[in-house]
Amino acid sequence: MNTRRDFLLKSSILAAGSMLLPSFSLTSAPTSDFGVQLYSFRDEMAADAKGTLEKIASIGIKKIESARSKKGHYYGLTPTEMKNACDALGMNLTSGHVALDKKFDKTMEEAIASGQEYLICSSLPSKGQTVDNYKKVAEAFNRAGERCKKLGIKFGYHNHEYEFETENGQVLYDVLMDNTEADLVHMELDLGWVIVAKKNPLEYFKKYPGRFPLWHLKDMNMVKKESTEFGKGALDIATMMANAKASGVAHIFIEQEEYHSTPLESMKHNMNYLNNLKL
Repeated sequence: MNTRRDFLLKSSILAAGSMLLPSFSLTSAPTSDFGVQLYSFRDEMAADAKGTLEKIASIGIKKIESARSKKGHYYGLTPTEMKNACDALGMNLTSGHVALDKKFDKTMEEAIASGQEYLICSSLPSKGQTVDNYKKVAEAFNRAGERCKKLGIKFGYHNHEYEFETENGQVLYDVLMDNTEADLVHMELDLGWVIVAKKNPLEYFKKYPGRFPLWHLKDMNMVKKESTEFGKGALDIATMMANAKASGVAHIFIEQEEYHSTPLESMKHNMNYLNNLKL
């Protein structure tokens, strides 16, 4: 059920969107250009990776972003097997969620073997909701980005809700943005978690233009603070898409973590929603 808070949030996002001149037309981004974060299919991928990829391909998804699992970064497949499976289905393994840890050398080797373009750190490598820690993390990210760049891959970071907390009036996510090099640390903005944190994604597009080459397109139930099918939550997807160019986005991955039915049925709904979206 939509709440007054949801209405006000959508209204504020729409108002901010009208002030941003860069626009984005869905005619230049058909749904075949949208990808999926495989955490959306985490149980299915663990049980049958190749079979699940076939089902994902069957609904028109062409880009894949992998995620860490108990079976590794590629759900029990080798990096080459994962690449070949995607290639055979006409899909591109574009990105993968990883940890910045002691195994990062191996992680980079796997990324090269898989042919993917991005390695996205999915959580902070050191804990602490302080400005000092976020500056420390920014330094670690810059170093990781330099290492990846030398190997021809790109390093990035995916946000959650907690990065938008503040210390002494400073938004911690902004500290991370201000202390990372744009050519070394490529931000993946999870739009769902941004609005859960009561922030406006469009304000970040305006403050840091071109800094978000990857998105997680995720609608959110603001009462339960969980993901839902497109059009059922508080994210104004049409306004996000209308201002996508300002963010610098090149790859948009749909992610949904909770479902009313099954991951595949939810993803079909999401793809249909994007097909019918009018700007």
